[in-house]
Parts: sequence; C-alpha cells; structure tokens
Amino acid sequence: MAPTALQLMRSRFTAFAAGDARYLLATAHPSTRPPRLDLDDDQRWYRLDILGTSAGGPLDTTGTVEFIAYFRGPQGRGELRELSRFVREDGRWFYLEDAG
Repeated sequence: MAPTALQLMRSRFTAFAAGDARYLLATAHPSTRPPRLDLDDDQRWYRLDILGTSAGGPLDTTGTVEFIAYFRGPQGRGELRELSRFVREDGRWFYLEDAG
C-alpha cells in the first residue's frame, strides 16, 4: 500500500507501463472505478514528470497530483497531462478522478 498519494500515482504509472490493468482497477476508488479496463497494447508509457502535489500525505484524507505522462503509440509520441484527485479511506489511498 502506498503511504502517500504521490507514491500511489507513481505506482499507477508503473502499472500502466507494465500493462497491469488489475492493479489499476484495484487502486481506483469504488465510486469511480470502471467495471473493466482495456489497455492499448500498442501504447508504451515511458516517462512520468510530476508537476506538483497538494496534500496527499500520510495523515491527509485527500490529495492531488499534477503530472505529465509520456507515451509512444502507432501515431508517434504523445503526452497526457492531468490533475489527479486521490482519497484515503481506512488507511489506503485510491485514485478518484481527473480534477482538471
């Protein structure tokens, strides 16, 4: 279990890079979790830049992480910029939604 929202964000990026849909679903909050997640095998995530964080520490119950994630796909290179919201329930952090 990730002790902070930032560490959960980093682990979720690694899961995207590894194609681990099961982990991504398990770390999504039940209120916003999709029933299934189909990852694109042709899309390769290769870099994560953290732009900023707000709260999300071990004693917080909410937090945000702003990032840019870089990928390569059949159409070339691309990036995803997002301000992600996280929530901690029963001592466990979950990805809630894109707040941007």
